[in-house]
Amino acid sequence: MNIDRIVFAFAGSMILISVLLAWLVSPLWMLLAAFVGLNLLQSAFTSFCPLAIVLRKLGLPAGCAFR
Repeated sequence: MNIDRIVFAFAGSMILISVLLAWLVSPLWMLLAAFVGLNLLQSAFTSFCPLAIVLRKLGLPAGCAFR
């Protein structure tokens, strides 16, 4: 897996987890989904993604969006 796919999988997982926690625990967990969504939106325009930076430093191969 490359960095692109890992970022998408992580973001999708975090959104699903936050929706599940909002349903089971507290609606305030939707703030996590909003944060993830905002981070994805800003990374589309600025190419700054903290997770991608960490994964690159760990030596994972870059995908087409992070070259």
